[in-house]
Amino acid sequence: MNIELVRVEKEQRSVLRQLVELYAYDFSEYDQADVNDHGYFGYDYLDYYWTEPNRHPFFIRVDGKLAGFVLVSDYCSVLQEAHSWSVSEFFVMRKYRRRGIGKQVAAMVFDMFSGKWEVFQHEANVPSYRFWEVVVQAYTGGRFETVDGVVDECGDRGRAFILDSSRE
Repeated sequence: MNIELVRVEKEQRSVLRQLVELYAYDFSEYDQADVNDHGYFGYDYLDYYWTEPNRHPFFIRVDGKLAGFVLVSDYCSVLQEAHSWSVSEFFVMRKYRRRGIGKQVAAMVFDMFSGKWEVFQHEANVPSYRFWEVVVQAYTGGRFETVDGVVDECGDRGRAFILDSSRE
């Protein structure tokens, strides 16, 4: 199985937008979001991934096929230091889940952007918390911290894992 992270070019924005809709649909069971009058959930920050230098959009490809996406930014709720990174959104399509793909992609992303990381989960998304706990534990060898009661930039409550991907 060949897993790749491929930077999303501006011309591919509509493809990413469609994947974000699938992600938002899955996530709506946790945040109780509704579609708008046009049938879309929408994502207010998507266009910023091509206008702000510290936002990075990636497709996840498995054997050449689209399997999800990762959005990385420097917008952190807990970490307030320069050169900190956040997994803003992380989505692996259902077909590709429970095959180790997400764990491998997370490690690839952490390695790509060396430094401090914050990974936030919505408090109702228990499967996400379990996933990230396993991933961060394996990646760091247990050298991380968990911060509960975090409120993110959207006003959602949850918890965050704080880790350092620097390799000394």
